[in-house]
Amino acid sequence: MECLGVSSGQDLQALSALLSSQLEEEEDEDCYQNATGCAQLGPGHIGPPPKKAKEVSSAYIKTTSKDIWSEEEVVEGSQYDDLADPRPQPEYEIILKQNVGTQDLFLGLSRKDPSSMCCEAMLVKIKLPGTKATDVFLDTKEKFLDLRTPKYKLGLHLPHPIQSQEGKAQFFSDRQELEVTLLMKRPMDFINMQ
Repeated sequence: MECLGVSSGQDLQALSALLSSQLEEEEDEDCYQNATGCAQLGPGHIGPPPKKAKEVSSAYIKTTSKDIWSEEEVVEGSQYDDLADPRPQPEYEIILKQNVGTQDLFLGLSRKDPSSMCCEAMLVKIKLPGTKATDVFLDTKEKFLDLRTPKYKLGLHLPHPIQSQEGKAQFFSDRQELEVTLLMKRPMDFINMQ
């Protein structure tokens, strides 16, 4: 006989399982919502939201100057580039030189080492087959070497600044090679060489 107010043990267990599964699902949903809410926030969300700046393309920035190019856009030595000139570029080699004495080799007194930081001169060897010494035009700037002959053209951007007024060029007819020795500008020599 069943009483209306009394339940059996099986009914209580079934009711407990039913309620616990619903509670666990609700707790899982709450945890998931809290986790996604927390994951969306970070240190950048503290304080007022940042103002969005208008992005302006540099191509559309109007300048007040009437210059076509800015100084940053023009490469040093580009005035010597002639794209319509069909003459080939000769083979060349850049060698860094330093004056080394016995006190440097055996005693190590002058703090010189084999690095390029201790070099005083730059030797540029340019092979010019079929060229006479009288046909060579050579011009040097602080960071650019311009060489022109009837057969060849060389516009060379130098790796280090040089003293353009001091230097030596020598043409060897037997090897058909021009050697240009350029003294380098070393602004920190008073520190490095003492």
